[in-house]
Order: sequence, then C-alpha cells, then structure tokens
Amino acid sequence: MKRLCDKYAAKLTTQGLAAPNDPIVGGLDAELVWNRHDPRIEEFTKLFDMLSINSLVFSKPAEPYATILEFLAGRTKAAIRPEDTETRTFLHNIPICQEFTAPAMAASLKKRKAVIIPGEGIISCGTVSPEQGFVFYSSTIFACFVLFFSDHLVRLRNKTLDEEYRDTYQRVVTQLPQPHTTPPNMAGGSLSNEDSVLAAMAESGRHVVDFGLVDSFFGNISYRLNDTIYISQTGSSLDELEGCIDPCPMDGSATTGLTASSELSAHEDVYRRSNFRCILHGHPKFSVIMSMDCDKQDCPNRGACHIKCSECRTVEGIPIVPGEVGTGPTGLCNTLPPAMASSGAAIVHGHGVFAAGTTDFNEAFERLLDIENQCRKRYFTMVESYA
Repeated sequence: MKRLCDKYAAKLTTQGLAAPNDPIVGGLDAELVWNRHDPRIEEFTKLFDMLSINSLVFSKPAEPYATILEFLAGRTKAAIRPEDTETRTFLHNIPICQEFTAPAMAASLKKRKAVIIPGEGIISCGTVSPEQGFVFYSSTIFACFVLFFSDHLVRLRNKTLDEEYRDTYQRVVTQLPQPHTTPPNMAGGSLSNEDSVLAAMAESGRHVVDFGLVDSFFGNISYRLNDTIYISQTGSSLDELEGCIDPCPMDGSATTGLTASSELSAHEDVYRRSNFRCILHGHPKFSVIMSMDCDKQDCPNRGACHIKCSECRTVEGIPIVPGEVGTGPTGLCNTLPPAMASSGAAIVHGHGVFAAGTTDFNEAFERLLDIENQCRKRYFTMVESYA
C-alpha cells in the first residue's frame, strides 16, 4: 500500500496537478500508511473511522488550477456544478467544505468522492485503491478548468463579465503552460502481429498522458489487426496499458469484450465504415471547452446538448457530435462512427476527441494534438473578437 501511495502522489506532481512534495496520500491495508509525514495527517486519520474508505488523497492544486478553484469556490458556497462528461459520469457536482475539520470533511465526502476546501486544497477518497482518489482529484481539476474557461467565454459574449472574473482570467492565462506542437516519434509502419500492436498501443498511451491530452489517465485506444480489434480495457490507465488490452474478434466469437472499453462498439463501427486501422481517444481540455460552446440562445435542446444537439458545428472541419458514453439510443456509438469515417476525427460534446490513423498511431496522435491546438487557438481568437 505504501508503494501505491507513493506512486499516485508522484503522478499528481508529474502531471502538473500538484506542486512537488505537496500531495498527501494515505492507504489502509493491514495498517494505515502515508506517503509522507505532515501534521494534517492527524485530522485525515479520523476520516478512516468516519467513512467506509481505504484511501485518501489531499493536495493544494498547482497553478493555474489553484487560482481557478479558489475563484469558483469563492463564488459558489455550496457546490460547483460543471457540465462536462467527466462531472456527469463521476462527480455529479463538487461540494465546497468551509471547515478543515474531520467532521466537516466527512459530511461532504459522504455525498461525493472529491471536495474542495477553500484555502487548503482538494480532498478525495476511494474504497479500493489510492488510484480512485487520484482519479477524482484529477477529474475535479479538469472539470473546474473547463467550467472556468467555458463560463468566461459565455459571459464575455453576453457582456456580463465582471471585473473579478476578468482579473482572475488574466492571471490564469499568464500561468498556462505552452502547448505541445511537435508530436512524438513513435513506432511507425504497418503493425503485422499481436506483439507489435500491443507495444505500439502501450507507447501511444504513455504519450497521450505525457502530453496532457487526457484527464488523469482516461481515454481509450484501439487497433484493428485483420478482423480483431485490440482495445484498452475499461478503466485502464493509458500510461500503463501492459496487460490491459483485450483482443476482440469483430464477429463476436469471444467474450473478451466484457472487460473492454465501453466504447468498443463505436470503435468497431468506425472500422467497419472505413479503412482506418487505429483510434486514439483523449480528453484534451480546450477541445472539450470548444465542444460545449454555442451562441444559440433559444435552442430547445439547451440543457441536454450532450445527447440532443442537432447543430452542425465544427472546429477547422472536425465535426462536433453529441453522444453519451457507451451504447443505447443516445450513445456515441450512433453519432461517432459516421463522423469519424468521413473526417478521420470527431469531437464528442463535453467529452473529448477521437482521432484515427490508416497505418500506425503517429497519424492519429498528430490529429489529436492538432485538434487540441486548433481548439485552443480558436478559443483565444474568439476572446479577442468579443473583447
């Protein structure tokens, strides 16, 4: 357990979500252990008696996330309510806890898996592994980032942007990291056997996480070799895919699809409709932000945009489509494949980007990175036009 606590504390810092040596991660197995010593651990230890948890993650976010969270928490005293898919799926909303005490934190954590404590940081928990707390912590940062920039654009367009928001936005923008512009040089050429496919998928997954094109480590990756789709398992870490990739025959002759990504059916239909051989799916922030931006005020689908949007919207020719995770009448399995087959990529409303390649993952990765940079450029161009 100590090894897992150290691992996810390190991931928070290497992914730029927390400052070095700041995260506090605890895990309960035979005994309660922590990644490091800190006087606040005395208060955190009480939570393991108050809640049915076996792990806890706490840290003050790194910038610019700390400024964003403090700003949003200061304007919303009870809970922050983002509208991206990550929030809808995992968080629902993000409570604000005004007291740094075990009873107050426990009361909030009984309702949700991640809580913002103004002036302190984010606390999250899990019932299986510190990995859960890491995911909820990361998703909280992702959701607040998307909400902050989305709301800023809406207020700017509607001329309702106040000075506090304007000043905070300016501070945040100066702290944004520079975007990656050069894709990695990954294994190229035709992937002709299972070993080469598995190695290429693991390599591309690590780069997707390293380039910040995903929330925590979520997303999915697949490759079609003959009539078998190799796809990352549901809930797997894109930067640790070794042993977490399922071979799924397209004729349904095996049960491996039971543990495969929930978006297997969408991937499969893309392959049936096209000559693509691989798909990368990530959650890059500005792509999600731009997917949610719409200036149509009187739309009857407002509030259900993620499943009912009927507008033909694009970013530099890349279609934006609605669709929920998985299958069903509103699943992205219905909207994503036709869009992908015609353009090689698509942005799912509030969710992320799917990008395809015809030979190896270099083409798909370049598409994914380019779409995120185009969305980022478009955002700031729109801000300038409304200013």
